[in-house]
Amino acid sequence: MSESEQKRARKCVSCGINISGTAAARFKCPDCGHEIFRCAKCRKQSNLYECPDCGFTGP
Repeated sequence: MSESEQKRARKCVSCGINISGTAAARFKCPDCGHEIFRCAKCRKQSNLYECPDCGFTGP
């Protein structure tokens, strides 16, 4: 994924809002390595997320 595609794809995988600021989390999927973004609210509430590439789910 190119840098411009990553900037456009920065949406929380749990709730779908656009990610901005430093309170958001960015990490690689434990199964496939796809980059995942989560907003601070979903992280704090431990909302489930699903990797859009492989379907891995986590808290």
